[in-house]
Amino acid sequence: MMILKVFVKEDCPNCPAAKEVASQFPFSRVYSIDESEGLAEAAFYSVLCTPSIVLVDEDDQVIQSWRCHVPRPAEIANYAA
Repeated sequence: MMILKVFVKEDCPNCPAAKEVASQFPFSRVYSIDESEGLAEAAFYSVLCTPSIVLVDEDDQVIQSWRCHVPRPAEIANYAA
């Protein structure tokens, strides 16, 4: 099973769009880097900017990541298929 991990921050102007894209995938989880759990998860994946989206497999191996921008849903679907 894949997980789409979406990293956002409260004052990020592009993060609402990232949340909208994430809402189209039932296997997504949104992490706020304003909270300790989200910050720890972001550190694990070396996320340095928001929004960032990381697609991982069941072993937490990164399949694809998008840093500092919001990909189109179709682009995510290509990797999640």
